[in-house]
Amino acid sequence: MHNFKELKVWQKSRMLVKTIYQITNIFPKEESFGLISQMRRAVVSIPSNIAEGAGRGTDKDFGRFLDIAYGSSFELETQLLLCVDLEYISENVLNETEPQIKEIQRMLYSLKSKY
Repeated sequence: MHNFKELKVWQKSRMLVKTIYQITNIFPKEESFGLISQMRRAVVSIPSNIAEGAGRGTDKDFGRFLDIAYGSSFELETQLLLCVDLEYISENVLNETEPQIKEIQRMLYSLKSKY
C-alpha cells in the first residue's frame, strides 16, 4: 500500500486538474459534451488512477494503474493540441500547459519503472 498523497506526481497532477478546468471554462458552450467533458475526464483520470493504484494490494496493480494514468496524460496532450487547431486556445496557453503534462509523464514513467 502506498500513500498517494505523498507522491509528488499525484500532487502535480492535482494542480493540472485545476489548470485544465480553468482553461476549459472559456470554451464555447457547444463543447460542454465534447472536448470539455473529454478533457476533464482525462485530466481527472490521472490523479484518480494514481490514488486507486496506490490503494491496491500489490505493486503489480499499482503499476497497472500508473499505466492508465500515463495513457490519460497523452490523451489530454492530444486534446490540447486539437484545441489549438480549433482555435479554442492559443499557442501560448499550450506552451504554458504542455510542460506540466510532460513533467507528469516523466514522473509517471519513472515511478512505473520501479513496479
